[in-house]
Amino acid sequence: MTIQAAQQTVDEWVRTIGVRYYSELTNTAILAEEVGEVARLMARLYGDQSFKTPEKAASARQDLADEMADVLFVLICLANQTGIDLAEALEQNLAKKTKRDAQRHAENPKLK
Repeated sequence: MTIQAAQQTVDEWVRTIGVRYYSELTNTAILAEEVGEVARLMARLYGDQSFKTPEKAASARQDLADEMADVLFVLICLANQTGIDLAEALEQNLAKKTKRDAQRHAENPKLK
């Protein structure tokens, strides 16, 4: 699925199944909540925290994928609400990073 298709699909879903978009401020709060859920799972899967039960650990990678999809969904909602073309924004952002960081990362001894 392309980014444009994702934006269209989310918009159609919101307007038909979700009834309408939540306010931009509500969606921003939801985005923060979803990112926190990703962070919680990352801390347990790749960091030093442990899961409370072995059952939770068994399903954690699928849970992580689902939480990442939640983040993407809400981010797309916010982009749609504010008139942002995410594909164009990503292209511009990558161009900015490429120009700015052309040598920076290659010369960073911490990355070698």
